[in-house]
Amino acid sequence: MRKNVRGFLYFAVTIAILVGVLRVTNWLPEVLQGGMMKSYGSIEDVKSDLGVRDIYVPSYFPQNLAWPPSRILAQSRPFLAVVMEFTQGKTGDVALVISQAADKRFAPDGTIAILQIKDQVNYTLKGRTALLEVGTCGNEIPCSRISWDEANYRISLTIKAPPFELVKIADSMLR
Repeated sequence: MRKNVRGFLYFAVTIAILVGVLRVTNWLPEVLQGGMMKSYGSIEDVKSDLGVRDIYVPSYFPQNLAWPPSRILAQSRPFLAVVMEFTQGKTGDVALVISQAADKRFAPDGTIAILQIKDQVNYTLKGRTALLEVGTCGNEIPCSRISWDEANYRISLTIKAPPFELVKIADSMLR
């Protein structure tokens, strides 16, 4: 009987140690890679977790796009970057991507990729010089992108549509 109890205790201690090791292994990457790109539930979560004060969001938003963002990704290392994806209400497809990054070379993962740029123009957006690009995505769908520098960030908006709504959205992001 005593042998059975001792065997059970050894088994329970082994399981407890194993659970502890698994918890530490699960926690370790977060500690070592803190600040790397990860998904967030809301813009407020990004602000509180990464200590970011300025996240540029539009005050004008077309009715055919769903608010809040369907996906929010952010990182603080190696530089601050925030990516917000918005879906089209009817289809659920990503129709607008807004990114803000402290590195001008940053480009979101390409959820909306402009395959062919047909026109590029410098555009004045509330006193800022922006680059407006118009072209097509897959299946000849019209796509547009506008990007500019704001404070320490590079802001970029890409939409699956002609540039008219895009310019309104971008304009509403600036004070």
